[in-house]
Amino acid sequence: MAHKTVAAALALVAGAAVVVTVPDAAPAAPPGDKDVTAVMFEWKFSSVAQACTDTLGPAGYGYVQVSPPQERVQGTPWWTAYQPVSYKIGTRLGDRAAFKSMVDTCHAAGVKVVADTVINHMANSSGTGSAGSSFSKYDYPGTYSAADMDDCTASITNYQDGWHVQHCELGGLPDLDTGEEYVRKTIAGYMNDLLSLGVDGFRIDAAKHIDPADLSNIKSRLTDPGVYWKQETIGVAGEAVQPSQYTGTGDAQEFSYGRDLKRVLNSEKLAYLENFGEGWGYLPGATASVFVANHDTERSGATLSYKDGANYTLAHVFMLAWPYGSPDVQSGYEFSDHDAGPPNDGQVNACYTEGWKCQHAWPEIASMVGFRNTAGDAAVTNWWDNDNNAIAFGRGDKAYVAVNHEPSALTRTFQTSLPAGTYCDVQSNRPVTVDGSGQFTATLGSNTALALHTGATACG
Repeated sequence: MAHKTVAAALALVAGAAVVVTVPDAAPAAPPGDKDVTAVMFEWKFSSVAQACTDTLGPAGYGYVQVSPPQERVQGTPWWTAYQPVSYKIGTRLGDRAAFKSMVDTCHAAGVKVVADTVINHMANSSGTGSAGSSFSKYDYPGTYSAADMDDCTASITNYQDGWHVQHCELGGLPDLDTGEEYVRKTIAGYMNDLLSLGVDGFRIDAAKHIDPADLSNIKSRLTDPGVYWKQETIGVAGEAVQPSQYTGTGDAQEFSYGRDLKRVLNSEKLAYLENFGEGWGYLPGATASVFVANHDTERSGATLSYKDGANYTLAHVFMLAWPYGSPDVQSGYEFSDHDAGPPNDGQVNACYTEGWKCQHAWPEIASMVGFRNTAGDAAVTNWWDNDNNAIAFGRGDKAYVAVNHEPSALTRTFQTSLPAGTYCDVQSNRPVTVDGSGQFTATLGSNTALALHTGATACG
């Protein structure tokens, strides 16, 4: 979302309300067999390009999501990215040429590009933007004027009123009148510009604050109206706007997923995850975008973060092994100050230095991307748990994972549906032999996992 004054609103942003009819859209889920997105939060475009070549492509990531490329307010905090000044491509992360070069490089590595897109609101200050544009609140010369803003110029206070949520101001940020022809045409023009540069998809920031019918209209104007499209829709029980209202145009981000994983890993039992997903009241998996953490939730404490150690890592192992939704892997930087912007203005000289966490490249996480790609749409098989914090399950005859979240080691014989043979445990890079009955015996240390799949039969 946006500025720090929006932090409280961000925690609330959710919904339930007006039912609207939208035209049929192209399939919401990412096409093909690579549905994992690495979210390179506030990485320079040149650094993203390097990651596509070095890590993301080889690991099998299908998508990389980049921070908003549109002109923003100047300043160091990360939330400046969510205060647009114009639709020029130009920020500390790179200019238009750097953006285009990044898209081309990522495509060459087999990775599609999703652009985080801020179309609900504009900046709530005045000055000169990151690409040199002058602006003031409600006036963005060459882009919008006060006439293009919603009539409600007060901050949102009533989340039980759907109209209020979608027409008033999120944390004082001027709300665009997305029901207006000029605004719809201008937003679609920006998104078509990104499509012309090769962008493959969009994350719609603050989607719950935009009427689904408006989003449907804007999407219908795109040169590729079936483009991949995921929407920030923070669901909170009892609110007027709910994620399920948005699946007519694309995926909706299922925030309950990350919140519930935090609770299970921290204080409940992994055994409870046996029916995780629709069985927990979530969106249908084919229209859900999921994550262990994102840039907002890792800072607010709503979900796990890199500060949670093994719980965070094991949550990713589970997410990437479990066949629900399309997963995002947040890859950001260390922070102690909630507002802190990226090291070196987003330049990543090397992973694990200068504060860059590079979660996308952690071996325990990156190795599970190939696991997920191999498992495909295979059903869960051979579920086992100890009625506590050790679980194991297969994905048809393609893959098998075990997770030990107990305080001591676990040794047992596991039953799989894998063909007999030798596999590489991609978590430890050690060989495991599965016998003719589909069984193998292994010891898992406390807070470790084991993962086998038919795409990894030799350790390297």
